[in-house]
Amino acid sequence: MRSINRTGLVSGTGLIIAALTATLAALIFPIWSYADRAGTGLDTLNAQSVSTQFGPLSALDREFITKVRLAGLWELPAGQQAEERGTTQAVKTAGAHLVEGHTFLDARARNVAARLGLELPNQPNPQQRGWLATLDAAHGTDYDQKFANILRRAHGKVFSVVAQVRANTRNSLVRDLADDANTTVLDHIKVLEATGYVDFDALAQDAATASPPPLTASPAPPGPTASPDSPVPVTPSGTYPLPPAASRPKS
Repeated sequence: MRSINRTGLVSGTGLIIAALTATLAALIFPIWSYADRAGTGLDTLNAQSVSTQFGPLSALDREFITKVRLAGLWELPAGQQAEERGTTQAVKTAGAHLVEGHTFLDARARNVAARLGLELPNQPNPQQRGWLATLDAAHGTDYDQKFANILRRAHGKVFSVVAQVRANTRNSLVRDLADDANTTVLDHIKVLEATGYVDFDALAQDAATASPPPLTASPAPPGPTASPDSPVPVTPSGTYPLPPAASRPKS
């Protein structure tokens, strides 16, 4: 009897171990299996890209064109305001650069969007409207500081997107727009820093702690759409030359 009990105990333990092993395998296999079926980054790139006569247009390309448009929708009026409200010549100069640069870039973005059949926004997003409201409420030196730091932070984020798009896009129109955006955004970064109000420690801390932002909603795939009108009527001053275009769209 003792021998039979020991055998039964061993058999029962073996069955339990076998059952646990089978359960663990069943849990692991679907995780591996579905992860494998989820698709690669290349699959996602191809799925989110559309064909155009200028090369494939990816979701990131469409996001970039949208960001250029959105930048002009709030930075252009912010520049006009700085020309009037800035208390130093450096702040007024930075405002003039924003007006001239984003007048140029906005026209470029709308041209590219029209040729690719993309619909672009006509109003700043809620975050950008919040920045404009903050600037509206500020005066004197407080205005100068807020203007320089809000705009410098925004340009830094756009600058990183420009670099990523320029390095990876397969679309010639987007590549040309990225060249022009790089020239203009870098110019704006420099003139904002030249105000003397930029808090570089805050910029570094913000970059280190910020989580990856969500993608801007991409415009719909190409189709027959009208190019949006210019959001703000602007008369270039004529005293500040536009940043030189790295390229122009091909006719």
